[in-house]
Parts: sequence; structure tokens; C-alpha cells
Amino acid sequence: MQVDFYQLSRDPVDQVLPAIAARVLGLGERLLVVAAEPERLDRISAGLWGGPPDSFLAHGRAGDGQEDMQPILLSQTCAAGNGARHVALADGRWRDEALMFERAFHFFDADTIESARESWRALAKREGVEPRFWRQEGRKWVRVA
Repeated sequence: MQVDFYQLSRDPVDQVLPAIAARVLGLGERLLVVAAEPERLDRISAGLWGGPPDSFLAHGRAGDGQEDMQPILLSQTCAAGNGARHVALADGRWRDEALMFERAFHFFDADTIESARESWRALAKREGVEPRFWRQEGRKWVRVA
């Protein structure tokens, strides 16, 4: 399984996540977005709604019903009620439950960089896990490891 670490240095996760979500949906896949704080999920939801009309990213919240119909499901846990095989950990906190997915996106910032480093080291030692590291350089994402 692949784990992509995204170091947020310029833009917050609610501005970065829509582009990644659009790519996941473009592959015909579904995405689970996980954050412990409801306020962060609110900001992410606004970011998913906020793009141009032709880039609309349909999504719903876990607990609101019809989770299985949502291409993007926002949740406080790693329970993929929408059947997603891709998970985005949007609050800087690694969860081992993400290893049950085919691909994980782990977003972290300056406040959570130390725990991200610990997670990187632990995951790099696990068989069957391919960690990749991405850093923001201007408006582009550059793979650095």
C-alpha cells in the first residue's frame, strides 16, 4: 500500500485537498477524509464546495445518512461507509487503520511535523508499505522521497 506524506507549508489542507480528491475521483475511486475536529471537517467541506462549478466535488458527512452514496465522505473515524479504498488523514494525526486502505494521504504542517516524522520512520520499516514524501514549493508539489 502507498502512503503519501504531504507537508503543508503554504496552503492549509482545505485548499490542498480538493485537487487530490478530484484526482482520486477521476480514477473512478472514492475517498474517505478523516479529521478529529468537526470544525476542520467544516472547512474541508467548504473547500470542496468552493471550486468552480465545473469542478464540483460531491461529498457528505458520516452520520448524515446515505454514506454509501458519497464519492467523498468526511468522517472523524477511519470507517469507510462509502466503500472508499483511499483515505486522507487531514488533521496531521496518523492512524494505523489507514493501512487497511489501498492508498493513504497524510497531511501535516509545522505543528504536527514531529509526529509525521515518527510515522514515516515506522512505516518505512513495514513490509508492503511504500511511503512517499511531498513538499510544497510555490504552487507545485515536489516529491522529495
